[in-house]
Amino acid sequence: MTPATPLPATPATTGTAGTAPTRVVVLLSGAGSTFAALLEASRAADSPYEIVGVLADKPAAGLDIARDAGIPTAVVALRDFPDRAAWDEALAAAVAAHDPELVVLAGFMRLVGCPLLDAYGGRIVNTHPALLPSFPGAHGVRDALAHGVKITGATIIEVDAGVDTGRILAQVAVPVLEDDTEDTLHERIKAAEQPLLVDVVRTLAAR
Repeated sequence: MTPATPLPATPATTGTAGTAPTRVVVLLSGAGSTFAALLEASRAADSPYEIVGVLADKPAAGLDIARDAGIPTAVVALRDFPDRAAWDEALAAAVAAHDPELVVLAGFMRLVGCPLLDAYGGRIVNTHPALLPSFPGAHGVRDALAHGVKITGATIIEVDAGVDTGRILAQVAVPVLEDDTEDTLHERIKAAEQPLLVDVVRTLAAR
């Protein structure tokens, strides 16, 4: 695990009904646009959650967004560990260091293992760029195009030990246009997926 230079934590906001905001850790692998949407929503005066840590499985641009916001970050890279089991343990420990109540996978491109699932079962959510149970796996957008569907979308799920098999929490439909490429369709799905994820996280945090 490669920790970033510690920065001052973002001041906590007040949760609903005067309660402390729910502590959220975000896991990501890329540019962090979905994390950025969660972060922006967390700045609202009535936000029921705060993001207390951001972790990645490799150096990722999304970590810069967190650092600029004063949120602690760390990289937990698989290549730094002797095997997958050791990485799973390290990832769970890195998450636990922030004492979260909810874990959000926002473009995190690895399956999480038993240590994290055992510690936070029922409190880990993920996004998927298709209407599950259709087109699970890493190529949901490509597979939808290949099958010629006219409607696809985004799904928010509760993470379990399978590949996109967890309980469906929310979905939004996105039409497939005649001239769509994988990139153009994926961008429109992300535009619909991000506010949906924010709504789900807000709802879970408010509970």
